[in-house]
Amino acid sequence: MTLPSVSQLKSQAKRLRSALAAKGQELSHSQALELLSAQYGFKDWNTACATAARPNRRPFAVGDRVSGRYLKQPFEGEILSLTRVGPAGHYRVTLQFDTAVDVVTFDSFSAFRSRVTCLVGPEGTAVKCTSDGEPHLTMQSAE
Repeated sequence: MTLPSVSQLKSQAKRLRSALAAKGQELSHSQALELLSAQYGFKDWNTACATAARPNRRPFAVGDRVSGRYLKQPFEGEILSLTRVGPAGHYRVTLQFDTAVDVVTFDSFSAFRSRVTCLVGPEGTAVKCTSDGEPHLTMQSAE
């Protein structure tokens, strides 16, 4: 789930207030903003607002559907974990593949992976590469 812009978050808060008011539950606008912030995983509205206003927001989010290649094998899956690592814009990402990926190219041996963790740049390409120079992982939004 990608974080919407500040104006989209404020619109969501207005809709939440209206929906709850229709059911007899009064909620201030600031309370609605705090609830939305928690829904997106932030401790408060100020943190969510600052993140949403940043021009370099995370290109991916936990729960996003992604596709790409892992050790040269195609995959589709879901982001289970995403953590920013250092000031260079790298992220430690954990993916759950829809179908296990065979990471061995040798014909008489197989090693399947269904969950992997990798260090990627903001564009979704792994920092580390195989011996022939291919990134371990390349991913893009599946939408």
